[in-house]
Amino acid sequence: MRTPRNWFNRVRRKFLRTSHKNIVIFHSNAPCSGPQTSGVASHVTEEILNFQDLIISSPSRKELTGEDDAAIKIQANFRGHLARRAYRALRSLVKLQALARGAYVRKQARVAQHCMHALVRLQVRVRARQLLSRCSDD
Repeated sequence: MRTPRNWFNRVRRKFLRTSHKNIVIFHSNAPCSGPQTSGVASHVTEEILNFQDLIISSPSRKELTGEDDAAIKIQANFRGHLARRAYRALRSLVKLQALARGAYVRKQARVAQHCMHALVRLQVRVRARQLLSRCSDD
């Protein structure tokens, strides 16, 4: 098992990486210039611009504080740790299943081999009778 110091170093390295999360690229679908065809189109354009301003100023788009960034990174690392642990458990379960299925297949093979051996013995008896019946007819 790893030491807590190693875990701390991993978290520290995550914090030292540069992040580009604070960059927000905004694309507008509103027409830039040109004659408006009707008053409805200008009203829709105003609504779109107001809605886009609302999106930019919403709390979900604000910059993350250092604590939020730290919490996100810790959660990501912990979820990765849980995923790796679940994968290891799944891998061991797959090995256990392979072991059990292998034993079951070997048992099936023994039963099939026993049945085939019985059929071969029966066939030998039938052929022997056929040979004996031919010899007695002659």
